[in-house]
Amino acid sequence: MLPQPEIAPILNIYKDEVTTELHNILNYWMQYTPDYENGGYYGKIDHQNTVHIYAPKGCVMHARILWSFSAAYNYEAKGSYLLHAKRAFNYILNHFIDPLCGGVYWTVAYNGEPLDTKKQVYANAFVIYAMAEYYRASANNVAKETAIELYRLLIAKSYDSELTGYFEAFTREWKPIGDLRLSVKDANEKKTMNTHLHVLEAYANLYRIWPDRELKVQITNLLYNFLDHIINLKTGHLGLFFNELWDLKSDTISYGHDIEAAWLLLEAAEVIEDKVLASQLKLVGIKMADAALEGMDEDFGLWYEYEPSQKHLIRQKHWWVQSEAMVGFFNAWQITGDTRYADISVNNWNFVKEHILDKKSGEWVWGIYADNALMPGQDKVGIWKCPYHNSRACIEIIKRIS
Repeated sequence: MLPQPEIAPILNIYKDEVTTELHNILNYWMQYTPDYENGGYYGKIDHQNTVHIYAPKGCVMHARILWSFSAAYNYEAKGSYLLHAKRAFNYILNHFIDPLCGGVYWTVAYNGEPLDTKKQVYANAFVIYAMAEYYRASANNVAKETAIELYRLLIAKSYDSELTGYFEAFTREWKPIGDLRLSVKDANEKKTMNTHLHVLEAYANLYRIWPDRELKVQITNLLYNFLDHIINLKTGHLGLFFNELWDLKSDTISYGHDIEAAWLLLEAAEVIEDKVLASQLKLVGIKMADAALEGMDEDFGLWYEYEPSQKHLIRQKHWWVQSEAMVGFFNAWQITGDTRYADISVNNWNFVKEHILDKKSGEWVWGIYADNALMPGQDKVGIWKCPYHNSRACIEIIKRIS
């Protein structure tokens, strides 16, 4: 554990390194990913930096690009960042917003034509999140109005007015749909931790630009959804999948989501200035951080998932899990003053530098196996591989050290 007087120079180095890395990440996305022929950003680039021109383009990816460049501009007002935020903003407006039924499509084809038109609440939440951040960067009222419109649509179409929470997905016309899943690995259940976490994140960012009374109520309800249903307060782990009655339908542990939620829940309570909830979520956040530590390897890389019923550890270390570990354990140090947590955050970053940064081709690799071998066949850029987790980790660490 680092003695308190010795931590300042280490944190200054940490800040300098992640500042450089933030620039590296965004420079990669500016150099390699814009699709100047068909608009927006390429739907897929592999680890060899080969562009897959005809790959579908994801709404979540474009929303995360919009958020990343907007947030970077809000930290450091570089004109190039605002230009790329505007590019992503225009593409979302012109190609992902459904002009007939409202909400956003899941994917469009490479040329911008609607492809998968289902209404995934998760994707709508990310557009709210990104539009709010872009408004902070640009003062563009269309961005603010779009975010508010999508928020009101989610309340009207997805909110469970009886038991609270949000149903997972719908058809294009906002009718019930058989396959609710975000991805093939997910359980086909009506309520999920992942969607609720990112609806909360989106609403909190919207509240920063639009402190509406009813929005505050929705944020408060979401925080109690986590406290009452999603977090196992005995173990500190999150439940992942639930039916409409909030019955838990999976025992899988996601270490990355545990540590991500540990800081995002507290942030939301602080945004709405609820001191009682913030105080409670500080205690719960430390419980969750300690639970996530169960997945920390000796090299300070955080494992992906654990399946208790099978006693099976998924021995993979994904880029996004490490990003959230950097922030989540730093947050635990800020709450407790225990430098052990700061030490973990710094050493997790050292793991990222050694194994996750692609020093040859740029950006971060998807992940590695237990033997440090690269996970093959994964995206460098794709529907799920975006600059959001790693750029956000850099921005958060910079701000918190500052």
